[in-house]
Amino acid sequence: MRTGLGYDVHKLVEGRKLILGGVEIPHKLGLLGHSDADVLIHAIMDSLLGAMALGDIGKYFPDTDEKFKDIDSRILLRKVKKLLEEKNMEISNIDSIIIAQKPKLADFIEKMRFNIAEDLGISIDKVGVKATTEEYLGFTGNEQGIKSLASCLIRRIL
Repeated sequence: MRTGLGYDVHKLVEGRKLILGGVEIPHKLGLLGHSDADVLIHAIMDSLLGAMALGDIGKYFPDTDEKFKDIDSRILLRKVKKLLEEKNMEISNIDSIIIAQKPKLADFIEKMRFNIAEDLGISIDKVGVKATTEEYLGFTGNEQGIKSLASCLIRRIL
């Protein structure tokens, strides 16, 4: 068994879509980034890569590479799934949290879980996604950005 921890943060700006867990969330602001800036999927990818001791998403999908410009993070998540398969590893579970003051995310959580499970080829009951606010404290509480943390447990397939 191996565990991994992932973290990602992006700034909220006008003129960008807000994508979390592969779901477009109606909001006046979106996340700024080289890709679609999906902080939830990025944190999950980092946790999986960390559990395999393969580094982070910047190593595999650098923001200096134009082929990743505005890319759907679900495509990148499927590439991480291939790395798991190459290492003969399977996911036992993923737990994650999105930290955002606004918008409210409760209505979108199940679709996020579905997307992540589908892309990783695992049962939805292995994917936990939660959301919380920061009670108007810090940059997330002041709606300047959104962050996400994820942990995972993987194991070698015998």
